[in-house]
Amino acid sequence: AFSNARGGLLIIGVDDHGVVVGLEDQDIRRLNQLIGNVINENVTPPIYPLVTIEKLENKKVLVIEVAEGVSKPYSTNKGIYLTKAGSDKRKVSQDELRRLFAQAKKLYADEEILPQTDRMDINIELFYQFVANEDSDIYEGLKSGDLNLETILNNYNVMDGSHLTLAGNLIFGMSPQKFSPSFYVDCIYVVGDDISSNHYRSEQRLKGTFKTLYEQSRRFIVSQLKHYQVEDDFNSNGKLEIDEIVLSELIINALIHRDYHINAPIKIVMFDDRVEIINPGKLTNSLTIEKIKRGISIHRNPILNSLARYVLNYSGRGSGIKRVLRINPKVEFIN
Repeated sequence: AFSNARGGLLIIGVDDHGVVVGLEDQDIRRLNQLIGNVINENVTPPIYPLVTIEKLENKKVLVIEVAEGVSKPYSTNKGIYLTKAGSDKRKVSQDELRRLFAQAKKLYADEEILPQTDRMDINIELFYQFVANEDSDIYEGLKSGDLNLETILNNYNVMDGSHLTLAGNLIFGMSPQKFSPSFYVDCIYVVGDDISSNHYRSEQRLKGTFKTLYEQSRRFIVSQLKHYQVEDDFNSNGKLEIDEIVLSELIINALIHRDYHINAPIKIVMFDDRVEIINPGKLTNSLTIEKIKRGISIHRNPILNSLARYVLNYSGRGSGIKRVLRINPKVEFIN
């Protein structure tokens, strides 16, 4: 439990009321042996706590210092995963367990299998369009029947066995939110400049594939923005308040790089003075705002990253944020 959380101390020789009762030498020898056996036989992967004998009120106590684990998640030899809950422990929830595996780089969210799905849940026409853009030889092989469709779906990580992956569902699903109900885009235009406003001008809950979410999100924002005159000629075309390239890059970034271990929608909140795109999850691993401004990127969702290049206007080279800032240096990023 300590190793799956932030570490902690286990002090033996103090009762439930905080009274130091102490340990005899034979207790310490017995407990040291017991601790060693537990570590070697009951914890997977093994942990290496620091065990010391300390004196409190002239009585000996045993202090076991457990560091936060570097190989999370840890389990008992019976496959039970525990974590700290105040002064007690509890079983790790499925969402927490997925996140622990992700932190250990043992599981990417977008490769998660959706067991209630099968091939009937894929929009095959969309997949064929993707293959035609990505590899014409594979497309021709599928057309001629020389290549097996299910094999190709598995090769692209759209499916794993007979079930869709999360990436396959989000990109090619017939009804993606049926199996991933939290992964939609929530849009609202609030009156004023504060989210606590009691009034809104417009709101929409957007559902569909990545391409649909991108197009509808962009359309929602653009439809609410003003065009203003930049040329002397009254009949000239107006300029949109926010450059459409900026909007496109930031919406695509939110779809591809969000944390899909968190069950929450992307939120687009428009105010009278700004637009906020709120993306679930913090920056992954060692990324910082300064690093992404310099074009450094780490793929949190590698399957989505590879598939989206042929579905959206996306290169995957980490240049999007630099492009945004070149067009509009006032865009603010908050981790």
